[in-house]
Amino acid sequence: MKSSVKIETTLDRLPYGDEATSKGLKVTKLLPTGVKSKDLYRDIIRIAWPSFVELLLTQLASMVDLMMVGSMGGKAHPEIGKQALAAVGLTTQPKFLLMTAFIAMNTGVTALIARNRGINDKKQANLVARQGLLFTFCATIILSILGYLFAQPMVIFMGSTEDIVTKWATQYLQIQMIGFLSFALTSTITASLRAVGDSKTCMIYNLIANVVNVIFNWLLIYGNLGFPELGVAGASLATVIGQVAAFIMAFIVILRGNGFLKLEFKLGFKPDKIVLGNMLHIGFPAMVEQLLMRVGMIIFAKTVASLGTTAYATHQVCMNIQALSFMTGQAFAVSATTLMGQSLGKRRTDMAQAYCSRTRKVGLLFSLLLASIFALFGSQIVELYNSDPAIIQIGGRIMFFVAFLQPFQSAQFIIAGGLRGAGDTRATAIITFITVLLIRPAVAIALVNLGLGLYGAWAGLAVDQLIRSGLVLNRYNSGKWKLIKLKSEQS
Repeated sequence: MKSSVKIETTLDRLPYGDEATSKGLKVTKLLPTGVKSKDLYRDIIRIAWPSFVELLLTQLASMVDLMMVGSMGGKAHPEIGKQALAAVGLTTQPKFLLMTAFIAMNTGVTALIARNRGINDKKQANLVARQGLLFTFCATIILSILGYLFAQPMVIFMGSTEDIVTKWATQYLQIQMIGFLSFALTSTITASLRAVGDSKTCMIYNLIANVVNVIFNWLLIYGNLGFPELGVAGASLATVIGQVAAFIMAFIVILRGNGFLKLEFKLGFKPDKIVLGNMLHIGFPAMVEQLLMRVGMIIFAKTVASLGTTAYATHQVCMNIQALSFMTGQAFAVSATTLMGQSLGKRRTDMAQAYCSRTRKVGLLFSLLLASIFALFGSQIVELYNSDPAIIQIGGRIMFFVAFLQPFQSAQFIIAGGLRGAGDTRATAIITFITVLLIRPAVAIALVNLGLGLYGAWAGLAVDQLIRSGLVLNRYNSGKWKLIKLKSEQS
């Protein structure tokens, strides 16, 4: 794949620096002279739409993946599909926990490259990209070995009680660990490209990888066209094949260069203390945030797993559908992170807040559309995964929770993305600690023990989302993110 992209935004027409910070921390709605709202919306959509398409179709591929797994056994034996859904679900949180290190450091990579893009410093941006890849490579080798060796204990810890579910889940997770490095390196390349606004290239190679994934799902889960029938293990192997395809394409893109970023091996991968220090300054709080989130999610998932295979399979289906709405919030969060990071690199705090407020408005429209779809067609969507009447009935009701949370969830993703672009990751880590680690599990456990079952667990999730949205908005409105400076900017 050959890519040569010239990335330009409204920021390129504006001078370096502003007076916004000196006027105080209060967020203002005023735009700089000569800048119109339509210019900002154009920048937001130009960066968000490829990410939106990519993430949306990626999640749709994930949904098809899970539907194929859930259809094992067909309508004659839906219990097989139910067990398969539970097996895949039990691997979700352990896998995300192992991803914490490089995902968090990718936050630092994005923020640093975006700032260097703001001042058009290609040399420093490419140094950050190389340091990010170095960290990801070293961390993932260790994590993938640990994940493979301890796959079964992690699955049992997550609450697996049936032997066949434990067996399938262990196989699924071990295969994922074999392909973990390719997925991790691709994520760092993607974070780098998005930081300079080149989300279209990421969309292309990830969409191709998703097509590869779905094709091999059909071949390996059911054993079509002479391929072995591997069931749950086939679904995992198909995912890894898709991830390897994405890595090959992403690596070729950054090796050839995209007009701003280019991976040059001759410049070496020697650790740079300043760059790694800045990455850790931004990434470590994000890592703490992700760890706290995963611990909270694990406690929450174990609470749901204690309700039995049917409840956990239903929960997994509803979480998979809700993840579709995560993709829309995350797509616009990419715009917020990129444009706020670039604005602050140019010391245009006025533009940073202008971009964030308008990104929230666009995200709100999409969230309301999704809320309507989930509320009206929730049961029908759940039925696509499994024909068990209990799963369809309970899942259809849970979808009303999902619909209600859409506007709050969208705003939370976008504002948090903007704060991360500003390097304000410590505040988001504290908010995550309060909501995901303390509030969600506590409310869920209390309501489950009161006999509300899966509905009680999802009520806990809703309380978490509402409080988190309010706290993130309050942090943004405080304006303290304007004062954050990196080591290289403090002189």
